[in-house]
Amino acid sequence: MFHLKTSFARRVALGALAALALAAAVPGSAASAAPEPVEWAALGDSYTAGVFVGSPRPELGSTERDGCDRTTGAYPNLVRAKLAEGPPAGRTVKLTDFSCGAATIAEIDAARQTPVSPVQPPEGGWPSVDAQIERAGLSASTDVVTIGVGGNSLPFGKILTSCLILGTGQEDDATPCRDAYERGDFILDPESIRDKFQRVFREYVAMLEAVHDKAPNAKVITVGYPTVVPSDAAACDRQDTTELAADIKDAETRLSATRGDIAWLSQVNTELNAIVEDATDLVDYGYAYVDVAASSVGHDACQPRATKWVEGVCGQAGPYWPSDLAVGLVTLKCSAGNRATLVHPNAAGHANTATLVEAAVRKALT
Repeated sequence: MFHLKTSFARRVALGALAALALAAAVPGSAASAAPEPVEWAALGDSYTAGVFVGSPRPELGSTERDGCDRTTGAYPNLVRAKLAEGPPAGRTVKLTDFSCGAATIAEIDAARQTPVSPVQPPEGGWPSVDAQIERAGLSASTDVVTIGVGGNSLPFGKILTSCLILGTGQEDDATPCRDAYERGDFILDPESIRDKFQRVFREYVAMLEAVHDKAPNAKVITVGYPTVVPSDAAACDRQDTTELAADIKDAETRLSATRGDIAWLSQVNTELNAIVEDATDLVDYGYAYVDVAASSVGHDACQPRATKWVEGVCGQAGPYWPSDLAVGLVTLKCSAGNRATLVHPNAAGHANTATLVEAAVRKALT
């Protein structure tokens, strides 16, 4: 009997050892499996892509450059680095970034885009690219999508340029730009600002629905715009091109927005952010909105260099970025070592947005 019990015990022990050895040898077993990485797609326009902050990505000379002006200093890359230092829920994060300068809402979800980068464009210009949700490969396995878009659908850049042109030579408190856009000027732009807001809202909701269709399991985070101009326009020097004035190439005229129109532009920016937030709340998928404007008050384009988080019409940028840039029918000229930054976030601005977006991504994943 003793011999039988010993043999049985020995067989049990050997069987257990064999099971452990098999578990260790089988790839993907419960004993050795690592959690799947977080699939994060960053979509958006130049305020997401980075444009002139850091180094071009892909780097200059790469055959993978597409004219979208993504850079190493853009907030998605800053967030990715922070998430790598402290992986959320122990999961590594894989970032897919196809944000693109000048992108409209429609070019996120439906329309092809022809990039407009002024940096070493190929002969004949940049070829068009697919809508960003296609390029990023959104699917049921996508965990997080961040989206920063809307300004080019107004379009804010054209409105700002119009304010510079219409305000030249006008009194400080005049509002020629606001007046034209509120009534809908047939020559300047037949669509009134109110009609623009309503259209942008519809487009944004449709875009979020399209993102949900492609990535039904993703946590979607919409990112608002920073405070680009002050509500108190008295802070702006109308003749300073590093704020909201501009010189035209081969001309002596300095363009200058009135303080009345600068205050109105602040209201336009506020309304645009409200549209993004309202559209995010309207689609009933539990999406989150990141308010960048509140934390950037006092860091607008009219502040001193050490304080501003948004460069003015001209400002500091990488050496690869041009000092002269065609905007519509005019070519803006920057001097004194400045570049044509056209009211975009600088490194400090992207760092601020990165802090807010990182917190939102971590919250979404927990």
